[in-house]
Amino acid sequence: MKNYNFSILAALALVWLAFMPAKLPAAPVAGDSEVELNGGFFHTQGSGRGTLNADVHYGYYLSQGWEIGLRQALNYNFIKDRRDFWVATTTPLIVYNFRLSDTFVPYLGGDIGLVWNDRNVSGTLGPNTGLKIFLSDQTYLNAGYRYQWFFDRFRDIDNNSNRGNHIVNIGIGFVWGGTRNPKP
Repeated sequence: MKNYNFSILAALALVWLAFMPAKLPAAPVAGDSEVELNGGFFHTQGSGRGTLNADVHYGYYLSQGWEIGLRQALNYNFIKDRRDFWVATTTPLIVYNFRLSDTFVPYLGGDIGLVWNDRNVSGTLGPNTGLKIFLSDQTYLNAGYRYQWFFDRFRDIDNNSNRGNHIVNIGIGFVWGGTRNPKP
């Protein structure tokens, strides 16, 4: 089922690329703000387990490339005949957006923050990367990846670097503000 959904998404993206305008007046500029919403759900057929994940992030562009922001994520695990549990992540982030064109903007960055729930709190940090595909001048699709590893003390970071989470997300983002050149 997962491959089927990915195939549909890939086909829609290819159709959109085939018919998109030659040039979109897009991509962020200094002073822009950005809000991005990502989410997903996973449930194994025939099992009593499922996971809902969602995250929202706010970013502010210091320049055309550099962005600082804050991400709030939530993973909620449904377990049949057992107690459900959730984990939230709050991480400030810094990202560099490589402006290859006005449509395709890959990015690379990192974050450090907290992972918490009603029982525990831990530190987390890790790299993140992805691609923003602008659909219009201020709306984009995001395909992103980040890795989180956890620590209780800074000196434990290296010891836990291979025991973390891989997070892949797809979402939509909106950019506003900043100073753009008027269209001719």
